Amino acid sequence: MTNAVSLGRAMWRGFTMKCPHCGEGRLFGRFLKVADHCAACGESYSAQRADDLPAYLVIVAVGHAVVPALLAMETAYAPPYWVQALIWLPITLLSSLALLQPVKGAVVGLQWQTGMHGFQESKQRRVADARRLAQASI
Repeated sequence: MTNAVSLGRAMWRGFTMKCPHCGEGRLFGRFLKVADHCAACGESYSAQRADDLPAYLVIVAVGHAVVPALLAMETAYAPPYWVQALIWLPITLLSSLALLQPVKGAVVGLQWQTGMHGFQESKQRRVADARRLAQASI
């Protein structure tokens, strides 16, 4: 089974916390710990280097959602600061935690599909398999 996986599909599979290669196996062993390999297809994830990019992306996304909402509430109602903190701190924390794992999965999917870092061998193997399939079908 060697179907070419598009960048969008690989990232979506990662975002849904599934293997970017087959879409079946689990990408994470623990909350932010990427599994060593896919239990379904055996694809190795040991090369992934998501580092801080997922956290930066989550900060940008959550910040762009929370700050305008906070400012709109301040402009419309002018509640005390403790009310603002009571509302927006939990929303910020929970939305950040909810997005962190899916965004990291999407970054791993991006790295896997494009052959970044140590995924070059996997990418070369997939390209060679696709060429063999194309030649066999001619």
